[in-house]
Amino acid sequence: MERWGYAAELGVLWGKSKERAGGRMNLLMSHLLDTGAVAELMWDRFLAPSTREVLDDVAGGVGRGRLFLAWLCGVHDCGKATPAHQRLWPEGADLVQAAGMGWREPLAAAAAKRSRWRHDWAGGLLIREMLSAARWAPQQIDWVWPLVAGHHGAFPTLRDLREPSKAKGQLKGTGRWPEVQQAVLEALTRELGFADLREVQPEVVPSRALQMQLSGLVVMADWIASDERHFTGIDDFGALSVNGARRRARRAWEALGLRGGWGTIAVPGPEAFQDRFGCSPRASQTMVVEAARRMGAPGILVIEAPMGEGKTEAALAAAEVLAARFGADGVFVGMPTQATSDPMFTRVRNWLEALDPRFAAQVALLHGKRAFNSEWKRLLDEGGADPDGLFCGVDEYGLGDDPYGVTATTSECSAERQAPAEWFLGGKRGLLAPFVVGTVDQLLYAATRTRHVMLRMAGLAGKVVVLDEVHACDVYMNQFLLEALRWLGQARVPVVLLSATLPPAQRRALATSYMAGAASREEYPVEVPEAAGYPRVTAAWLGEDAMPLFHVAASPGWRDDLPVAVVPLPEAIPGPRATSGERDAFQAAADKAVGDLLEDELADGGTALVIRNSVARAQSAYEELRSRFDEEEVRLLHARFTVTRRAELTEECLEPLGPKRQSRSGGERLVLVATQLAEQSFDVDADLLVTDLAPVDLLLQRMGRIHRHADTLRPARLRLPRVYVTGFQAREDREPAFVYASEKIYGRHLLLRTAALLPGNGGSWSVPGDVPALVEKVYGTHAELLPGTWRSAGAQAAEEQAEADRRRAESAREFLLTRRGEHEKPTLAGVHYGGVSTGSREERLQAAVRDGEESVEVVLVVQNAEGESFRTLRGRSLSINGDVAPELLDEVLGSAVRLPPKLTRDALTLTPLPAWHGHPWLRHSRALVLDGVRRARLGAANLRYDDLLGLYEEQAGS
Repeated sequence: MERWGYAAELGVLWGKSKERAGGRMNLLMSHLLDTGAVAELMWDRFLAPSTREVLDDVAGGVGRGRLFLAWLCGVHDCGKATPAHQRLWPEGADLVQAAGMGWREPLAAAAAKRSRWRHDWAGGLLIREMLSAARWAPQQIDWVWPLVAGHHGAFPTLRDLREPSKAKGQLKGTGRWPEVQQAVLEALTRELGFADLREVQPEVVPSRALQMQLSGLVVMADWIASDERHFTGIDDFGALSVNGARRRARRAWEALGLRGGWGTIAVPGPEAFQDRFGCSPRASQTMVVEAARRMGAPGILVIEAPMGEGKTEAALAAAEVLAARFGADGVFVGMPTQATSDPMFTRVRNWLEALDPRFAAQVALLHGKRAFNSEWKRLLDEGGADPDGLFCGVDEYGLGDDPYGVTATTSECSAERQAPAEWFLGGKRGLLAPFVVGTVDQLLYAATRTRHVMLRMAGLAGKVVVLDEVHACDVYMNQFLLEALRWLGQARVPVVLLSATLPPAQRRALATSYMAGAASREEYPVEVPEAAGYPRVTAAWLGEDAMPLFHVAASPGWRDDLPVAVVPLPEAIPGPRATSGERDAFQAAADKAVGDLLEDELADGGTALVIRNSVARAQSAYEELRSRFDEEEVRLLHARFTVTRRAELTEECLEPLGPKRQSRSGGERLVLVATQLAEQSFDVDADLLVTDLAPVDLLLQRMGRIHRHADTLRPARLRLPRVYVTGFQAREDREPAFVYASEKIYGRHLLLRTAALLPGNGGSWSVPGDVPALVEKVYGTHAELLPGTWRSAGAQAAEEQAEADRRRAESAREFLLTRRGEHEKPTLAGVHYGGVSTGSREERLQAAVRDGEESVEVVLVVQNAEGESFRTLRGRSLSINGDVAPELLDEVLGSAVRLPPKLTRDALTLTPLPAWHGHPWLRHSRALVLDGVRRARLGAANLRYDDLLGLYEEQAGS
């Protein structure tokens, strides 16, 4: 690079100190070229066809998108060519000053200390000035500088860029700084293939969603090019060349095992469904795939069908069609919970295996408990991965925190690695993997005003997004979902939503949010047509004239409607002033009623599912039933068992109740007591259901767990499906009372309206035919649904619910990525102004998008007496410091359990055992130490763990 001017000065400007560049200083020009070269590989081997196409359009023609992306990534650190940065490393500072570039050190030091003016912000200011001098159009400058200024994870305002008064002169310093800064930019520009800065100017201002994606790609390229193992420092300016940078980038890319998804794929033919899933499509599945074929542009596809209809297969088949038609390179499948994500991980891998065996190994599992998933752990162990996938820190100077959430490690992965590239497993980058299954939270995080949100959005762009059980999002979570849909719509990301059924208002909100994003509008009021029938599909997209287009259809379900008898089973509810003893007595009476009922109903054998709305109610019911039935005839399942025990219990339940259940011989009985876990993706088929009252859509979900398979032999008295509804007290001439836990979770409004729909003795609902009408009645606004004596209470409950919803929606705005009224802004400047820092811990982010107290997971270990060795729950020795032998690792990991949210504050005081601090799988795990009888005190709570009951709080005196 000696041919460029100011070689002496460019030959001393440092980008990485030798301590962070493999023992040798890395010149700034070296790092900029490396980053541009990585970006070229990202274009060639990582970006989706749809992304390449739109970037070519922005940059001005085929092939120009690649050049522009490399330049944009390369210039990210131009702000390091300033005294504000160059003074930070003493050895490098001496070289720079010796070359004739100086600064007033007292002023610079004071500015750095007080103003936190950093190289990223300095770069934003420099790039504005230089692009203006190159006669770029103002609107093009306005969107480019935030990507440079925001490459450390947060977009500043234009006001932030102003050189602080305390730093006056520290952008230019003394000497030839302006000329050298210009030389840095010009040399990089020409090395990457442009004649000059003027030629770089794009032809089109990209959407904010594309700007966000580009910002994420800049960060990705920077992080890869900052890996000192593959980009050892180069301190000889004469040795620099773009071809050398490209060779380094290729070696790094291959060593890291990075790759994209399926690339360009053909639109699957009619035979594809059979090939992928091993069966012919049902009518509803054919309807969904046909809707995907009819969409004229990327859009939103909403599938509503009862459980057991095959929505998941339909959605994956539609995703393949949409990816082929619109150039998506992979999929993200979002599930409501960690428990539902795990089986979906297996299903998606099986689907991709049928498509191409190479893809199945590239599926990443994203949720806070993935370390406890045996299939995921096996996949990583076979690839030799460090579970955190953490890589070198990117920038050691200029920031008071660790903005990248990364630390040094020596792990690498082979190009032949049969697992997702380890690089994708690090903090904040999981969505960049080509195929991803995780909780819906992963998508919701991309709608938060948090640091490095651009990485999450870049991961979603270029994929098809599939979200299951969207009805499970409450009012608070829904704000993030709607915000995410806006960004996905603008990014032209096809979205497939699945639900048993949606209230019309929610379906309309989902579709219009996506369409508002696609149209780049703050508001986009449009009537969404509704298909008459069920199952049904609703597709929406923007036509070439930016007008909304829809396709709606309905089809017969795969099974006929079934009359389900719905029988109220009221119970006495304690008043708010009841003592603890009185509440226990009321609960005992309610449990006794259920026990009496089940003894009668199961007299000739059969299976029953009992769903309670709280863990405590489930544990209480289980203890009552265990006193009446044989131990092997009663099971309990809820979220406060350890990971291993919960998996064992789930398997024990699925064997007799799952899709492969064997017909029971006469007289055999089984009762499963569960919490809301049984609502979602829990594939069981019981003969009888006893359930606490819940909003009608959730009640219908629970009903989907009985009489699912028509060919199952059942006892004569249980051959017709029957549901008993508990958890409320009928009161003469006034509205019913509800169990406290139910009211706290669901609110009185929906419970009242659902209770009003319950038929009297002998009444039934026709399922699934009545499902849409039932949901519409409860979620509608018609006061006449309620009996006259309930209406005053109903009106009050509706007002309370509306106010609660308003407050929750407002509280979500504190975290939403876009502030109200700013959806039509043309750039990303100031996006993070007023943002809330949640840190990088999964539990804190989850609390931000789920409007709940943080829930902490702990690993249970036993210590019989202080000073003795720790043991596993099964009694195997760990040592006095908690050392875990390799053969015991799964056992220890499987002892994790989630604590009730009310114990979070106390749980945060727990730490890993001493020997866990350096352990790759356990270093972030908090240990809860139980005594010899499995008791522990945490704050004011006396906890006990039992293999049959799970974790519970013992009352004083028990």
